[in-house]
Amino acid sequence: MHRARTWSALNAVVLAIGVVSPVARADEINDYPTRARADYVFGCMKANGESQRSLEQCSCSIDVIASLISYDRYVAAETVLRMAQVQGNLGGQFRSTEQARTLVDDLRRAQAEAEVRCF
Repeated sequence: MHRARTWSALNAVVLAIGVVSPVARADEINDYPTRARADYVFGCMKANGESQRSLEQCSCSIDVIASLISYDRYVAAETVLRMAQVQGNLGGQFRSTEQARTLVDDLRRAQAEAEVRCF
């Protein structure tokens, strides 16, 4: 009985000082799905060589990007980049709006930071 009370008290202290809460915060920051990370690493490795070193560098790169921009902004910027390649008015709308430029600029800055840190 004494041991059970000690564990309960220890759990209460752990919760009170927030030892468990950093995990929740890490989950909020780590909002990139595994598939998105894997897709990025796969494409990055295709462009940079399929070696252990490029695997490490590309994994580092997506981690840096994920630490700088949310997954929603990443998806939006990737969508803008793809849609901007479409010919005509539709593509032009994605190339010319301030919102689209801001999204792409944010992604480019994150990619540049990842390049500096990882490659």
